[in-house]
Amino acid sequence: MFPINKISHLVIALLAVSPKDTSTTLIVDGTAPGRIFDGVGAISGGGGNSRLLIDYPAEQRSEILDYLFMPGYGANLQILKIEAGGDANSTDGAEPSIEHIPGAIDCNVGYEWWLMGEAQARNPNIQFYALAWAAPGWIGGGQFWSDDMIDYYLSWLSCAQQHGFTVSYIGGWNEKHFNKPWYENFHAALAAAGFGTVKLVGDDSVGWRVADAMISDPDFNAAVDIIGVHYPCGYHQPATSCSTTENALATGKQLWASENGSQDLNTGAAALIRSVIRGYTDAQMTAYLNWPVIAALYPNLPFHTVGLMVASSPWSAAYSVGESVWATAHVTQFTQPGWQFIDAASGYLDGVESNGTYVTLKSTNNFDYSTIIETTTATTPQTVNIQVGGGLSTGIVHVWTTDLASPQAATTFVQGPDIIPMDGSYSLLLQPGYVYSLTTTTGQGKGTATSPPAAGLPLPYADDFEQYSVGSEAQYLSDMQGAFEVEPCDGDRGGQCIQQMAPTRPIEWQADSEPFALIGDTAWTDYRVNIDVLWEESGTVELLGRANTQSRPQGHQAAYYFRISDEGSWSILKNTTSGVLTKLASGTTLAPGVGYWHSMAMDFQGSNITVYLDGTVLDSISDTSYSAGQVGIGVVGYQTDQFDNLSVTRSRVCGDSAGVVVGDHHDDPWTGNGCLPKSSSRPGGFPASANR
Repeated sequence: MFPINKISHLVIALLAVSPKDTSTTLIVDGTAPGRIFDGVGAISGGGGNSRLLIDYPAEQRSEILDYLFMPGYGANLQILKIEAGGDANSTDGAEPSIEHIPGAIDCNVGYEWWLMGEAQARNPNIQFYALAWAAPGWIGGGQFWSDDMIDYYLSWLSCAQQHGFTVSYIGGWNEKHFNKPWYENFHAALAAAGFGTVKLVGDDSVGWRVADAMISDPDFNAAVDIIGVHYPCGYHQPATSCSTTENALATGKQLWASENGSQDLNTGAAALIRSVIRGYTDAQMTAYLNWPVIAALYPNLPFHTVGLMVASSPWSAAYSVGESVWATAHVTQFTQPGWQFIDAASGYLDGVESNGTYVTLKSTNNFDYSTIIETTTATTPQTVNIQVGGGLSTGIVHVWTTDLASPQAATTFVQGPDIIPMDGSYSLLLQPGYVYSLTTTTGQGKGTATSPPAAGLPLPYADDFEQYSVGSEAQYLSDMQGAFEVEPCDGDRGGQCIQQMAPTRPIEWQADSEPFALIGDTAWTDYRVNIDVLWEESGTVELLGRANTQSRPQGHQAAYYFRISDEGSWSILKNTTSGVLTKLASGTTLAPGVGYWHSMAMDFQGSNITVYLDGTVLDSISDTSYSAGQVGIGVVGYQTDQFDNLSVTRSRVCGDSAGVVVGDHHDDPWTGNGCLPKSSSRPGGFPASANR
């Protein structure tokens, strides 16, 4: 006979279980063997997925960070995997390199150091893991697997050390498999440089090829400390089973799902918890890293709802806490890295995959334990009968539940009635579609912060880039390719500007595009965007307008482009989500030249698009393809050109006292309100050089 719970409604539930109900008996034996748990974490990188978080107002930014990292509050992440930036797009944006040119190292570039600091401040025990998706073009003459890349990684680790961070793990090249001599050399170089405690992960790719190579090569096997594979439970799959191989198990190394997830913050929660639990029951994997940690990116980008949370509106401070936060919390708030799995108390309910799965871990104190159960694929209630022994606590068991089948706040991460075991035994009725955490530990909790309502970014919007530190990224400006950083202005201009810092084509992770960055609200419709530009070297600069949906790779950016070279040739182009560029107009004008500041502008009114250089109309055309979208800046090639005084103003037709159209009105923050001469009424029409 199993003991009953002290709470009356659970007694009723237990008594209602009939002998015909599915039943599973767990023997939780503290002396039984199992692998050591390494943790559950998430990934910031691959890439640009955390970009907008730093731009949130302090209050809401802190709330978001608490939900991700604060123990006893939300996801309570135990590992944070960070991209070592390489100036190239690695999914939803580009992250800057610490060394755009050899020897010029800037340990403060980018926002990942900030994120690491915020994570560590909330959870001093969090572990960091570094990995490169791309690399600056100078490395190895364009070859990633080179001594230059080893030195680059060592410099990155030194930067982390300067910031006060201890990096526990580091990888090779994301999803590009491995180079055995490089791994062996890197492993030795880590030790020689004083980073001998950093564990080398191989190979951060899909599949277990690295394990096959390790089994057949003792030197390579010695160089790889942890086997980390991507999506061992399937990519965009329900994760009902997870894979490993005999060779992987035979290495004796810790096995990780070093990237998993890639699913919506809410609908992906069931697959997330299945991947964590079945990752161990099916494949003996001891760590799980969700990609990404948060979708703090613009909503026109490919993975804009993928992660544990969404934070895509820094100007309104709005954010969403996903069900995936609570699926993660069911593991992280009840375990710690270093705990041990108990194999005999981990498996399928009643031995049937569709009933659900469970894992049990014991604390390093050899007394406390937690059992995490998921019934996300079950269709009927079932009973679990648990017998505890082997020195583990037979005291009160705390029960936390989440209903993933019908998620709502009242049934998400809820502490239920405690269970009082009798002689170490107790039972629980499990409902289908749930996650349960049974634990002898305390300190769990559910955050209560709530998001303000979402709102658009109002116009006019302007930025003169004077309020930032050198080397930083301007507010809301999100790099898609290349590296756009705040630098002192060149030419005859003082103050600060934005400069494209990657002087050569990077070593890519995904297909290449020209360097560009996006900013603003995807709902903007009729507006005029103006930017000052300085050609640092011969080439072409570009201004984007009505930038909307982006497909992969990043060059498949639907938008209008206004391009002009230092020699005076210009064009208006339309790009599509298939990457098809169509020339809508082109021509020549007086050459801007190299080393001089000029002003570029695009004006959108309905289907009319007008482009300006230094306030003079170059052309006005009509196209109905795109009615709304962001603005952007870029260069064609890898010139280190500069930009200043960005302004986006509402565009509407002005009239005289009789209502006759006399010009285009712009709420211009630089020059004040006023009407500009209407381009279509200019004497002589379009410039003679225009080719339409």
